[in-house]
Amino acid sequence: MGVIYIGDRETGKTSLVLELANPKSSYVKVTYPDYEILKSNFYNDSLGRTNQTDSRKAIHETILQIEVEIPTGRKPISLDWQDTPGEIWRSSWQSANPDQWNKFLEKILQSQGILLIVPPYREILNPGVDPEEFITEEQWCNRFNRWVDFFRHQCPQTRHLVMCLNKADLFCDIDKEASRLEYIPHRSKMNWQQRNDYMFQGYFKPIKPQIDQINKSVSGLSIRCFITSIHNRALLELPWIYLGSYLSNN
Repeated sequence: MGVIYIGDRETGKTSLVLELANPKSSYVKVTYPDYEILKSNFYNDSLGRTNQTDSRKAIHETILQIEVEIPTGRKPISLDWQDTPGEIWRSSWQSANPDQWNKFLEKILQSQGILLIVPPYREILNPGVDPEEFITEEQWCNRFNRWVDFFRHQCPQTRHLVMCLNKADLFCDIDKEASRLEYIPHRSKMNWQQRNDYMFQGYFKPIKPQIDQINKSVSGLSIRCFITSIHNRALLELPWIYLGSYLSNN
């Protein structure tokens, strides 16, 4: 049992994986595939950006092996990256593609944890960032309702739901936030609960009713909130260090 990696399109999932695999790491290393292999598969040098997902394919699956260094030793995490088209959440698509939908659900049922990547919303953007490229807070909350239904009805075995509000460099001072939140063995400024409370109050509060719904519906589920950015290694690694600290060895 490992971790499923999912999220909306255009949220930076591919860039996060590539940066996580960067050999210049601290406590989290991607041990398979090799960084150069991942880069050749997902990065377009001529465009200077990651490749866009082929929308003609229903589900793109990539398996990664990750190693997290925690005080008790090195913890392996198997990551199953399920890159899905937006249509997969429509009942019409599920009815027309039952084999692919059921295969996707089987992966979810076998996972201990889910790592969900979501984009920032317009109201929290830093000055100077073009708001037209992002949805409003109301739209963001409405879109999250889709995830609520999915977690409530399809994830009864999941014990850890890690939600990452990505592209933090667009909505906060990432160096300042990293200084508050970073993981330092035996001397971090905050524990995991304090980090979660801080990030929830600062960035996730608009979806409190939805998070409460998920908590009430999925017994034994732990939900944790994070902010991530490819431009700050400390923030990038935090969700993985948390998972390494709490996932079972089974």
